[in-house]
Amino acid sequence: MKVSDLIKELGLKVFAGAGGLDRDIDGGYVSDLLSDVMGNADTGMVWITLQTHKNVMAIASLKDLAAVILVKGLRPDADMAAQGDIEGIPVLGSDDQTFDVAGRLYGLIKK
Repeated sequence: MKVSDLIKELGLKVFAGAGGLDRDIDGGYVSDLLSDVMGNADTGMVWITLQTHKNVMAIASLKDLAAVILVKGLRPDADMAAQGDIEGIPVLGSDDQTFDVAGRLYGLIKK
């Protein structure tokens, strides 16, 4: 599945990183602790979080994640969005709760 497919399936907003919409998704990771994601997320995963600052993109780039999804109607700060564009890592958004987004992502990946 591509990030662009995920956007359509989940009705996600694209805040930044539109150049990376063709990235392949290999899994998902849910955490709001940067060190946890740095230590445990794998390349190609979609990271679901409520963190909205530039350091999220540093971790997403380091781990070569497919995309970042912000939940609960949160929006990236300006630095995060700019870094998403620079890195080509999509920063996406949902008004839904983390639990709901994670469950729907799981269902799509495990088809």
